[in-house]
Amino acid sequence: MNLSNSLQFLHALAANNSKEWMDANRSWYQECRQEFIAFVGELIQQMQAFDPGLAGIQAKDTIFRINRDIRFSNDKRPYKTNFGAAISEGGKHSANPSYYLHVQPGENFIGGGIYMPQAEVLKKIRQEVDYNPEELKKIVSEPNFRKVYGEIRGEKLKTAPKGYPKDHPNIEFLKLKSYVVLHELSDAEVTSDRLIEDAVSYFKAMKPFNDYLTVAVS
Repeated sequence: MNLSNSLQFLHALAANNSKEWMDANRSWYQECRQEFIAFVGELIQQMQAFDPGLAGIQAKDTIFRINRDIRFSNDKRPYKTNFGAAISEGGKHSANPSYYLHVQPGENFIGGGIYMPQAEVLKKIRQEVDYNPEELKKIVSEPNFRKVYGEIRGEKLKTAPKGYPKDHPNIEFLKLKSYVVLHELSDAEVTSDRLIEDAVSYFKAMKPFNDYLTVAVS
């Protein structure tokens, strides 16, 4: 199973981002949407082997709408040019750590963690980093994690967050405003029949990181 048709559709949509084009190609969109739903459903099922907490989650509850909210934007293009799914306990709008799949021609990636959490959630994560830094260091230094994700990504404060000294031994972790990881996928990978297998492997490498964040925000 791969997302070849979806990638072709998104490429065409990027060049023809209008309601008129979408209306004329609605059946193609629905076909690709169902392809993406089926793919995410299979992904969730296979991921349950290493994360039983995903049991019972429906693919449709993880997938984002393609319509853009243009009410307060200068960019009036009506549609997103990607398919995205955030897989987590509680669905895509949950505050829990998630596994994220982003399909967009030339900009595909697998990611996860917690992106731009609310102040209270961010405070809890920083407390966990302060109390239990060795576990986080162990996770991010694990060879397969480093190979797949490199390091934790996210915008950082320019100085120490309130309540922490500038010379804190783990200040670089504490300055993060998001705790996310990312692995880019080529278009060739997205159209390969190995995509499910590869995605499951990448998400499995992410699980200890998400587990750490789950403890932090619980």
